[in-house]
Amino acid sequence: MGHTSVSLVLGSGGARGLVHVGVIKWLEEKGYKIESISGSSIGALIGGLYAAGKLDAYVEWLCRSDVMDLLKLLDFKGTGGLVSGQKLMRKLHAIVGDHRIEDLPVKFTAVATDINAEKEVWLRSGSLLEAIRASISLPLFFTPYNYNAKMLVDGGVLNPVPIAPTFGDGTDLTIAVNLGGAMSEAPLLQQPKEDENGIVTTIKEYLKKFSKESSLVSQESMTMIANKSFETMQGSLAKMKLSVYPPDIEIEVPRNLCGTFEFNKARELIEYGYGLCQNHPLLNELQKESR
Repeated sequence: MGHTSVSLVLGSGGARGLVHVGVIKWLEEKGYKIESISGSSIGALIGGLYAAGKLDAYVEWLCRSDVMDLLKLLDFKGTGGLVSGQKLMRKLHAIVGDHRIEDLPVKFTAVATDINAEKEVWLRSGSLLEAIRASISLPLFFTPYNYNAKMLVDGGVLNPVPIAPTFGDGTDLTIAVNLGGAMSEAPLLQQPKEDENGIVTTIKEYLKKFSKESSLVSQESMTMIANKSFETMQGSLAKMKLSVYPPDIEIEVPRNLCGTFEFNKARELIEYGYGLCQNHPLLNELQKESR
């Protein structure tokens, strides 16, 4: 097929965002040209790494890591959040280096929320890693990020599927991946879903081992409850935003696909994203037309 140019909108939703990797993989394989990416939270992380040509390196590292490897990157020293995020960002820097957004070959916008001004912020220049760090500041979990004297938190607080930054793109298609889709009752991943509780228990055990203060453990449980509330809010916000500004194609991911922190299910989640595209009626229609 000829190169159909795409603006890709990648939503927020924790580990479910690894579905974005499968979507990107499918689009590339089928000859689509991703010219622009707008991402919120995990969508900014995956989209930014793709734009910098470093997504494969990140995925390889993630697939080699187990739950404990990932937990070791969480420094429970945050103010205004459980985790400061410094260790995680050092790891990302080691994997991908830093890039300036304006030098990337793909137009890129990371969306964050200015908590004091109560409005969304579009990060389109400067350090890619800083923009990602600001966009992934999940409330209560990560410390808010101080960026140009603004206190920034997760883009999903106001805009979980940030389609507006793509409005002037002039590409052939806008494809939005919404991680806050309706709950599904069907079995979702190929491997058994033992484990939203499994990973929560592992975090608790880890906290007990490394902290003398049991308050951190109860704080972590509070964080989980707050996070569930945040997920519900994002699902509702995404639905409203997408009904006002519908993309050409929406790929909807059930919000109970996996737990927010289940990054240890990377392979299954990536395959799931690929499968969603493979079976998407509108994408299939386009494929037939282009043959």
